[in-house]
Amino acid sequence: MMTTGYKHVYGPVLSRRLGRSLGVDLVPFKTCTYDCVYCHLGRTTNKTIERKEYVAIDDVLAELERKLSAGPAPDFISLAGSGEPTLNLHIGDLIGRIKNLTRIPVAVLTNGSLLWMPDVRDSLMNADLVIPSLDAGDESLFQHVNRPHGNIVFESMIEGLAVFTEKFPGAVWLEVFLLAGITGLPFEALKIAAITGHIHPEWVQLNTVCRPPAEEFAFSLSREQMLALKNLFPGPVDIISENVQNNNRTSALLKPGVKDILALLRRRPCTSWDVARGLGMHITEALKHLEALSATGKAKTVVTGGQHFYVVSGAKKTSKQ
Repeated sequence: MMTTGYKHVYGPVLSRRLGRSLGVDLVPFKTCTYDCVYCHLGRTTNKTIERKEYVAIDDVLAELERKLSAGPAPDFISLAGSGEPTLNLHIGDLIGRIKNLTRIPVAVLTNGSLLWMPDVRDSLMNADLVIPSLDAGDESLFQHVNRPHGNIVFESMIEGLAVFTEKFPGAVWLEVFLLAGITGLPFEALKIAAITGHIHPEWVQLNTVCRPPAEEFAFSLSREQMLALKNLFPGPVDIISENVQNNNRTSALLKPGVKDILALLRRRPCTSWDVARGLGMHITEALKHLEALSATGKAKTVVTGGQHFYVVSGAKKTSKQ
């Protein structure tokens, strides 16, 4: 039995934070409130703050039911994908229906840009985990790094994060993305650290470029630099690592194929090991499919940080989520 034919559900992805995470896409490719310079999906093609039903929730739930019945349970169901999930007007309804369907915890990976809206905050209250982002300590770098929609105000975005974190009954992990020579400078990181002290997340996770970015000037920090900056942040702080241990349950997945691989690559550049571990394939089988996709022009390889990543041909501006 093949686990193919999915438009909105993808993976499971072997996540650095969530183990085997089954992804759910709630907006079309690169429909987002930001146009982040580091985004591994490339530049935003539809920058907006308009909330509507970009993807029909009934269709998403039908795919999710089919996927969950086809293999072992993932560690998380993650509402994320190829854009900003809170732009979908019915995300709250979907979370509630997922909770009625399964006991698998629901995570929302959001840039946090719309949490100043009370209805957006309310829509996420039934999730188990929310992971918003904070990538700058002032308006100037907010504009430079995140390139937000014109109606998003830095101060309002910060206050939305703080209000949501105070009221949310689940866990909030705040991701801070640091860039060499930009936000990765100690005095800039200190500004972000001061804001995290105002937000009070359960956990701060420091990240840097590890996949091909949208812009060539988005450079990563070394682990030594990240460790030094870690000491500037209050509360529990961790550095997100790409070194995810394999999970033995991946071997039980049901014969994933080319369509599953393409679904992954449309959301994020992947190494051959990312594909093998995420979809429960032997590395030689993953390489066979990836080489075939490359030979037919459906995928191509790019090098970042000394690693070879596969991306869908034509989906990105550069040879670089």
